[in-house]
Amino acid sequence: MGEMRFNALVDHVVPMARGVDIFRDVFSFWRMLYLIGKLKPHIVEFSTPKAGLLGNIAAWIRRVPIRVYFLRGLRLETASGVMRIVLLWSERVAAACAHVVVANSKSLTERAHELGISNVSKTTMLGVGSSNGVDISRFSPGNSRVREQFAIPENVHVIGFVGRLTADKGIPELLEAFARILRTQPECYLLLVGYFDAATDALGRRVRERIEGHPRIVCTGLVADAAPYYKAMDVMVLPSWREGFPNVILEAAASGVPVVATTCTGSRDAVLSEVTGLLVPPGYASAITEAVLRLLGDPELRGRMSAASREWAVKHFEQQRVMAMTVQFYEELLKRWRNEAISGSEAIRD
Repeated sequence: MGEMRFNALVDHVVPMARGVDIFRDVFSFWRMLYLIGKLKPHIVEFSTPKAGLLGNIAAWIRRVPIRVYFLRGLRLETASGVMRIVLLWSERVAAACAHVVVANSKSLTERAHELGISNVSKTTMLGVGSSNGVDISRFSPGNSRVREQFAIPENVHVIGFVGRLTADKGIPELLEAFARILRTQPECYLLLVGYFDAATDALGRRVRERIEGHPRIVCTGLVADAAPYYKAMDVMVLPSWREGFPNVILEAAASGVPVVATTCTGSRDAVLSEVTGLLVPPGYASAITEAVLRLLGDPELRGRMSAASREWAVKHFEQQRVMAMTVQFYEELLKRWRNEAISGSEAIRD
């Protein structure tokens, strides 16, 4: 069960089922329709397939003056059959009901155009991407007690992963790659910072048992603050099949950790190939193995990438900078709407 918040003088929470649940979905829709009618906002923003669909339809019915759909990823990219069709049309309807579609990466913008979700004139991207940025003071190079906490020796290499433990995140390929890496670097550890998500792309029982029973795999479960865990890593791997603009790559970069990521939508925008990390095609354990071994075997390369990663994150993705850019974008939308209301024009219109 998820939830949606409407911010005015107080929070109004709309419970929302994560999967398809007709009864709860209808209730969530009517609740949103009621709240939008009651609060009468000048501007709304919705995101994710379900919230974007229900929220933008409700806002369209209520004729909210400015409706924004924030595209943070496309779940449909790893769906198939009827579900893919449903997700595709959900995205298209959500975008059609919005005045502006904000995508948080260049490749996601291009993919939205390719799939007919949104056109060029309606879609925009803020800065060079990302919707959150990164707290560069909290995520920074340094030491932590994570290795000591999990009895990982200081003189061995640690390969890290941060995120939900699911198939779409590439966990099966990562496990296969780790098995191959151990043949060359038998003292390595794999640090999985995340939890087993019971989503549609959940890992099978055997994969989970493999993780839990492996002597050199440390699985932390859900953590409140991932910052100390990056400091324990030599390399971070994000072998995802789909992303929007992965925050974990920015967090690793700010922490001075080189990244091996895939060329999937979103991820390829978060890594400067051969500068802050390495890119590999999704689904290939052999490619992950080769990239990780290259980094582990070249301390000088890791050092250069560490410095470049930190510099890149600070320059482009410092959180206050990203948030200020977002606030400015919404202020400009509101200013434009007010000016048009005064002049009687309707450049922002249905």
